Amino acid sequence: MKRSTFTRALLAIAAAAALPLAAQAQAVKLTLGHGAAPGNPRHEASLKFAELVKARTSGRIEVQVAPSAQLGDDAAMVTALRTGALDLSANSQGAVAGAVPEYAAYGMPFLFSSPAQAFRLLDGPLGKELADKSAEKGLVVLGYWDNGIRQMTNSKRAITSVEDMKGLKMRTPPDATLVDIMQALGAEAQQIKFAELYVALQQGVVDGQENPLMNIHASKLYEVQKHLALTNHQFQMTPLLVSKRTWDRLNAADRKALTDAAAEATALQRKLSQEADDKLIAELKAKGVQVTTVDKGAFAKATAKVDEKWLSGPIGPYVKKVIASARSN
Repeated sequence: MKRSTFTRALLAIAAAAALPLAAQAQAVKLTLGHGAAPGNPRHEASLKFAELVKARTSGRIEVQVAPSAQLGDDAAMVTALRTGALDLSANSQGAVAGAVPEYAAYGMPFLFSSPAQAFRLLDGPLGKELADKSAEKGLVVLGYWDNGIRQMTNSKRAITSVEDMKGLKMRTPPDATLVDIMQALGAEAQQIKFAELYVALQQGVVDGQENPLMNIHASKLYEVQKHLALTNHQFQMTPLLVSKRTWDRLNAADRKALTDAAAEATALQRKLSQEADDKLIAELKAKGVQVTTVDKGAFAKATAKVDEKWLSGPIGPYVKKVIASARSN
């Protein structure tokens, strides 16, 4: 080798050695899918997570966020996570329960009076147990986000009593606990993808639906639903999940970057959700929505058999622990 060529080679090696390790490592692109609309706290926190991951890895790991069910509905994204076709998802409690049934324990009717009460359980041993069960099914939990306390809307009539629910065609997500709740109240449950819900309500395919206020507002469901009943019938979480196949490909430093970013994004998402609920009732009233409250005692009594069904089912022992912990808090 000529001296000049050898010298250039040495200089190139020295220059590479002087670069930060992160710059030498291969860039990683990850995709995070979710079903919420832009403006929803789920989307805003997903963007924050992506920003934090990029900062903590000096730009080497880039997370692309795909909102509004661009990658399929929540159930499809859970399947994609488990196969490794999707890296991350801020998903829904009901869809994840299809793979990890214990998630349904948090959907028992009238179990939590506020999201904060639910997070006291999820941030403790019961949440750790749920994360362990998730990992067994190929899903690594990075955080439990807030999907709110759920309320009901419809286009037919004001709801104040259980009798007002009779015969209403109510859309539910793919969540067995919500189907049970609607049926216990005398309504007809019909599953429709969230991305198709606005048109289904507009065309009268169903009379009503139930969702947290933030989802009702962000997706403009108030344009086709003029009655809102503050039922507070169910809490739901939004688990932030990473595919175990993706997780296993990451080194310890990358995992820490994702974990730290998720912790900060989780705090932001819960804060945004709480702020949204505090102001959205007034905003919906201003848009012409008629708001009513219900006889929660009568609604809880009518849905008591939902608890009984799940306590006697395969995940009964976990449901029992969740109910006992919720009622002692």
